[in-house]
Amino acid sequence: MKTYAVTAGRALALGAMALLDTVLVVVTLAAFVLAFGLGMVFMFPPAAQLIRHRTALARRLNGTWLGTAVPVPYLPPPLPTRPQPDGWYRHERQLYKTPRWPDWNNRWKWIVGDPATWRDGLWLYLNPVVVCALPLLPLTLAGCAVLAAWSAAPAVLPLVLAFASAGALAATPRLLRGYAWWNHQLLSPTDKSVLAARIQRLDQARLATVDSQASELRRIERDLHDGAQARLVAMGMTLGAVEELMDKDPAAAKALLAKVREASSTALVELRDLVKGIHPPVLAERGLGDAVRALALDSPLKVTVTVDLDTRPDSPVESAAYFSISELLTNATRHGGAERVWIDISSNDHALRVVVTDDGSGGADPALGTGLRGIERRLAAFDGVLAVSSPRGGPTTATFDLPNALPREKGPDCAPSLPRGKAAVVGICWGIGWLPLFPQGLVTMVMKIIDTDNRSWFLALYLPEALQWPLIVFNILLGLSMYAAGMLIPVMHARQQRLAEVLPARLWLGR
Repeated sequence: MKTYAVTAGRALALGAMALLDTVLVVVTLAAFVLAFGLGMVFMFPPAAQLIRHRTALARRLNGTWLGTAVPVPYLPPPLPTRPQPDGWYRHERQLYKTPRWPDWNNRWKWIVGDPATWRDGLWLYLNPVVVCALPLLPLTLAGCAVLAAWSAAPAVLPLVLAFASAGALAATPRLLRGYAWWNHQLLSPTDKSVLAARIQRLDQARLATVDSQASELRRIERDLHDGAQARLVAMGMTLGAVEELMDKDPAAAKALLAKVREASSTALVELRDLVKGIHPPVLAERGLGDAVRALALDSPLKVTVTVDLDTRPDSPVESAAYFSISELLTNATRHGGAERVWIDISSNDHALRVVVTDDGSGGADPALGTGLRGIERRLAAFDGVLAVSSPRGGPTTATFDLPNALPREKGPDCAPSLPRGKAAVVGICWGIGWLPLFPQGLVTMVMKIIDTDNRSWFLALYLPEALQWPLIVFNILLGLSMYAAGMLIPVMHARQQRLAEVLPARLWLGR
């Protein structure tokens, strides 16, 4: 009973918000008329933002109250305008001294060109009607029944009140589920917005990857110039001195040759360390698990490595995961003051998941450390997500996922199979949809038009005259609806699967 009472209260709250939506409809409609009718275009962005705040509340309530989460559907906002080499800002063919007007124009185009803006407006204008037709319908009918009983027969008012209240409470949860479905259809993201968001993330990841690779090349050049190259130059100069001292002072020449041999050994060690920093040979030969175990053996900490992988990831994914683990282990050694580290490498539905936990002092924050930011940039190239939980006093837990890093058993082009329930509904729709549409709908309509006496098995012709045409129209609509459901259910299921594959998984850990 408590559940039904809470549901009725939520329906009334949604009705109250829908009543306030009528005021918002008037305000935004006036802003749209001023913007597009009188040329006051500066009125449109605030009105659109007002609608977005209202739909954001509707999405949040749809997930918390109605149990159907609705993701944000908007296209990614435009990036800030960058100045040209001469210091001016360009927007199309115009040049500006400040980025104010180019940014405003880009924002205007972003809001106007986003389909979610107009879908939000359609939802706002239809929401009062839909709320009255779905969540508030049983409560309204119950109230009308009570008023009718009060005016006609006050003696039966308690009985009518009981039945009306019970019927309204029983129907409200189901109608609220229909209202949640309506919100999801209009307020959920489209394929275009999901694709645009993914493209922008990939562009940002590409730029971050290019910057990271450029900095890595500069580090390699610096290490070669300051290390092995300097030693090789010194070795050449020493060999030149040996040539001059060979005849004059053989003992001094012999001593210089010993120094050259030591310098060559040191240069070889530095080159091996440099190659190991670029791509460790054990990683290429033995895989991620053994490479991390070798990394743990070289660490001064007590490191426990657990690996549970059925298949080996691709080489770029292994490299990104290896160097991310190496950076986390270095942070635990240098900054965390840890003594023990636990590294767990596992698979999570074709995703590579790595959890690194240490017993250090905590306080790690990606916003403060360049090392964690470098890990985020490295993982972003593979749609990876880093989550850090590091309260003051420890422990520190860093978790990152690399989606679709492990090979799939089924090819990406294979169509996702329907669940049994949906497959049964599709089969029923295609199997018997012809019955109400053709013999009991279209054929019956023809028999009714030609006014034949042969009623055969056309059920509508056996009804009273006033009910024949409504039943014929109902049968035609029912058949068309069944065929439409048989086509739309697989399409909607495939769309949900595509959205699930495109949207990367998010990790949420408390700090």
